[in-house]
Amino acid sequence: MDTNSQRESMEYDVVVVGAGPSGLSTAIKLKQLNSEINVCIVEKASEVGGHILSGNVFETKALDELLPDWREIDGCPLKTKVTKEKFLFLFEKSHITIPSFLLPPVQHNKGNYIASLANMCRWLGQIAEGLGIEIYPGFAASEVLYDEEGKVRGVATNDMGLDINGNKKESYEPGIELHAKVTVFAEGCRGHLGKQLINKFELAKDSDPQQYGIGLKEIWEVPEDNHDEGLVFHSAGWPVDNNTYAGSFVYHAENRQIYLGYVVGLDYKNPYLSPFEEFQRFKTHPSIKKMLQGGKRISYGARALIEGGLQSLPKMYMPGALLIGCDAGTLNMPKIKGTHTAMKSGMIAAETIIEHLSDKKEDLSNYEIKFKKSWVYSELKSARNVKPFITRFGMMLGIILTGIDQHIFRGKLPFTLKHKHADHETLNKAKDSKKIEYPKPDGILTFDRASSVFMTGTYHAENQPVHLQLKDSSLPITYTLGEYDEPSQRYCPVGVYEVHKDSEDSNPKFVINSQNCIHCKTCDIKEPSQNINWVTPEGGGGPKYANM
Repeated sequence: MDTNSQRESMEYDVVVVGAGPSGLSTAIKLKQLNSEINVCIVEKASEVGGHILSGNVFETKALDELLPDWREIDGCPLKTKVTKEKFLFLFEKSHITIPSFLLPPVQHNKGNYIASLANMCRWLGQIAEGLGIEIYPGFAASEVLYDEEGKVRGVATNDMGLDINGNKKESYEPGIELHAKVTVFAEGCRGHLGKQLINKFELAKDSDPQQYGIGLKEIWEVPEDNHDEGLVFHSAGWPVDNNTYAGSFVYHAENRQIYLGYVVGLDYKNPYLSPFEEFQRFKTHPSIKKMLQGGKRISYGARALIEGGLQSLPKMYMPGALLIGCDAGTLNMPKIKGTHTAMKSGMIAAETIIEHLSDKKEDLSNYEIKFKKSWVYSELKSARNVKPFITRFGMMLGIILTGIDQHIFRGKLPFTLKHKHADHETLNKAKDSKKIEYPKPDGILTFDRASSVFMTGTYHAENQPVHLQLKDSSLPITYTLGEYDEPSQRYCPVGVYEVHKDSEDSNPKFVINSQNCIHCKTCDIKEPSQNINWVTPEGGGGPKYANM
């Protein structure tokens, strides 16, 4: 249905898509450089921070530059400093502690803070609004707008109040066109508009295939005796095998809370592996179980994260637009941090835009010149070989090689290893893979998907168009089920995808429970034939993360 004629339009100097760390930093820096500039941010969550999920140990480097007096600003959520660190290599019933002095400098967290990134974004959002930036939560940018010459001229929000067949309901409201001199795409990892732009403008034609992981997180409230405020704890090893990239984080935050999480690289090979179930198993390790004993799980969430680093960065400018933060892939993988680099990429974007508008330059190519002169680029360059080491040589040898690379050579080895495959290309066939039998959840330490998705506060308006689109609706049954035993049943962290069979275990039917979707984007990344396309649902839908 063509609703363009019904749409209202609004004009801005700059439109930012996404109120995450990079988008908010872009907008704040723009106003700092020119208070007269007209800036708007659209955010698909019902509130700023509602879709934000991260570990999170926060490095203040970019914040120190953006807001030097941040410690004096009311409401700043950075309160818990890192006081001690541990790194364990886990075996099923035991572990080896890696002394801190053996860890690469890039993995040290002295001076960093344990914080909720969702709350950080809420705080930055308040600062942005105080500067006169218009923020529109609950409005999802669903379409890129182009002018007659093919230049990006803004975005349109999606139509609200359509039923599952695209027909107007009584609540129908057409989307709004937001026109801008420059549009900044800051959607986070695997942004659906960013993905379109990368394809349209061939931004990744000279880059390695992008690499991803899925991060699962719970917040626990534990007894005082089990809590060690300021402790940062990471692990590798069990429960996955040596050929699967995975690791944990356990951060002891304020108020007797522990931020507990598990990251699995989406280049894993066994189609029977379930990142959600591996996370649940991880909690049963004696070293973890004792910390959670007597505690209570109070939050759950999951999100894909981008791990390709320098080799996988696309070109980040195009006519009329910039691609920044995790929409491009600026996370520093061995640091397990992407917030400070995302924020700095947004600040560089702001500087570039101000120059572009004042000098009336033809394009935004100066962004990449500035980016390559920044500390973000230096960080990513030093980290470039870490993920390939682990991918090629397995976790144990990969960690040793990473130590040599980061400790001895400081990331300056005279070569750059390539990422050879996209994550959707790595699954082995089901017939060649070993089934994994996961234990049933006990409801105390380990949980099922149904109770977990309930904790995310996820909601989508009923009877709206399905935002998990199949390019070929027959493929899950005619191809993926037979070849890979339909892995979406296992890689989805909230049970969106199911295969239903009749009483005789025949006539399988592929079912999409899109109302459960927490917008993690894992399906869009890992589906082996790239048959699932994640598009934005109605604005305001999805999870409602309070403190993640």
